[in-house]
Amino acid sequence: MESSVLFSGVFDLPWWGYVLAAVGLTHITIVSVTVFLHRCQAHRALDLHPLASHFFRLWLWMTTGMVTKEWAAIHRKHHAKCETAEDPHSPQQVGINRVLWGGVFLYVKESYNRETMTRYGHGTPEDWLERNVYSRFSVLGITLMGAADVMLFGIVPGALILITQIAWIPFWAAGVINGIGHFWGYRNWSTEDASTNIVPWGIIIGGEELHNNHHAYATSAKLSNKWYEIDLGWMYICLLEALGLAQVKKVAPTPRFTEAKPAVDSETLQAVITHRYDVLAKYAKSLKRTYAEELGKLRRLAPHDAHVLKSLKCWLHRDEKSLCETERANLKQGLAKSRALHTVYSMRAELASLWERSSVSREQLVRQLQDWCHRAEASGIRPLAEFSHRLRCYA
Repeated sequence: MESSVLFSGVFDLPWWGYVLAAVGLTHITIVSVTVFLHRCQAHRALDLHPLASHFFRLWLWMTTGMVTKEWAAIHRKHHAKCETAEDPHSPQQVGINRVLWGGVFLYVKESYNRETMTRYGHGTPEDWLERNVYSRFSVLGITLMGAADVMLFGIVPGALILITQIAWIPFWAAGVINGIGHFWGYRNWSTEDASTNIVPWGIIIGGEELHNNHHAYATSAKLSNKWYEIDLGWMYICLLEALGLAQVKKVAPTPRFTEAKPAVDSETLQAVITHRYDVLAKYAKSLKRTYAEELGKLRRLAPHDAHVLKSLKCWLHRDEKSLCETERANLKQGLAKSRALHTVYSMRAELASLWERSSVSREQLVRQLQDWCHRAEASGIRPLAEFSHRLRCYA
């Protein structure tokens, strides 16, 4: 009888039934975080119908106790101050272990920063429910969820499911995404931060695994950019939109191409700036081809120089500003062995300056891009010339 009370509730399930229940409940929490907190509230990538919005708010209150304004403000500050000393949770600053295993404590600490809340917390819900229930009694929601879990599944299974629910977001979101997502993985886009895509299939964390994609296009409601990538959160957004419960405001731009223009103009410039991450990704391929060709030549003609050049591979894709003094010196020494590689590497920085110079007029930027293309196509470096030709095709 005592065992029955401990292990039975409204539902008397086998052990795997409780596991499935925990997975299902935590999955709803993941969807609530990625769709409501992240894409809707923090980045305004979509609008949600009040019915959907209130459901997500209620669910997050009962499963995490998180306050919408605090979460959105801290996340916005993360983007604004990414990888700097002011970033609330950068593994590049405080170390991977501290973020992975203690990321939730970094969130809690930053939530007491009034300046962060005032500067970055605008536009989040401030209705009666938020002021008098969700924000004021954040622990009450978790208490109610705990009571519901115990009633539905029994004391022991219910308690274990509640613990799983409470720990789920602190580990997967505050830990894995903010930690590993800025430490290990692959990168589609050369963003200025250290963000990575952990895996191409964003299923467990609702698409948040595609963190480099998100940092490249922060206001996009869709986090997958390649055909082989899966963003489960986007699937739910499409479902909500089909039901009239969501409206997508923005997704990552898709490059369009036309016949190459004889000379770049203002429209080409705008397209290049809009699709700058795609431009840099294509340029990286040209740089890689140049590196392979130059390495092959040096292996035949100067094996020692080839050995020096080979050591540069891990630094070529990085901006010189992100390298330490020793790495810069080694890079400079290696690039001196190949005029072609030195040219391609240095011209990447010139190209990137197009979208970094806010004080230069559009006419000056057009002339700068025209000059860049002219020098690239006259360089005698085939990958660079082919890239310049493709650049003139952006529309």
